[in-house]
Amino acid sequence: MTAGLRSVRGVAHAPGRLTRLLILGGVGLVFAVPILAMIEFTLRRGLVGGYDFQRWIELFQNGLTGEYAPVLVALGNSVGLAVGTVVIVLVLLVPTMLLVHIRFPRLRRTLEIVCILPISIPAIVLVVGLAPVFSVLARFAGSGVWTLAFAYGITVLPFAYRAIHANLDGVDVRTLSEAARTLGAGWASVLVRVLVPNLRRGILAGAFIAVAVVLGEFTIASLLSRVNLQTALVVVSKNDPYSAVILSLLALFAAFLLLLAIGRLGTERRRPARTPTTLTPTTPTSGGDQS
Repeated sequence: MTAGLRSVRGVAHAPGRLTRLLILGGVGLVFAVPILAMIEFTLRRGLVGGYDFQRWIELFQNGLTGEYAPVLVALGNSVGLAVGTVVIVLVLLVPTMLLVHIRFPRLRRTLEIVCILPISIPAIVLVVGLAPVFSVLARFAGSGVWTLAFAYGITVLPFAYRAIHANLDGVDVRTLSEAARTLGAGWASVLVRVLVPNLRRGILAGAFIAVAVVLGEFTIASLLSRVNLQTALVVVSKNDPYSAVILSLLALFAAFLLLLAIGRLGTERRRPARTPTTLTPTTPTSGGDQS
């Protein structure tokens, strides 16, 4: 009786096909309307009226040279910062979270507070605290744009932590690690071959969020006088707002391809399982009945 009530309740609360379509359609409109508005803005002919591709053609005919050349350099900087930030955050965060869950479970609350804290600190306050650190870092390692990866690592830390933590709660990492250790695996092998594959979804979700935050970040780079994609687009928009919007669309497409490439890294190629064929033994039939 109880199982029947649970199944009825589960069916009653399950969203129907129409509800799912409406939700997906609403989410799609949230993303599609701004992009379509940007495309429409770049195709306007001004006071003349109508639409054409003249601005797109002129931008590509010039080969993104002249005043638009720094945008390509800034795009390369942002992509490099995104990759560097993902590597820094995951290399430091994933082993630390696993160590706390396996060896020091009492420190889970402390680790969560430390990781979530940067989301409550405004970017301008964070820059004020990081400026002396960057001045010391510039004396020993230079002041290149790559140094922003450390600041971005702090910025994306809360998002990456929540994504990995949600996956970590559904995996019994202690049992998996003890079983692997019992079979003779070292801690490095346990981490790389046992625990990380089981946390693949959370790690990829954290990487997605980190890439999205880094490619759209402006405040920290501007206050620290570093050149990334957003600061370069602001400079271009002061002279030609139409070209800035076109370049923003191209950057959005490039970010989508990057996220798609990261997603493909975590997909498993599963071969369809073959149905085993059972051979039924045939019993020879005798010519006559035996009495």
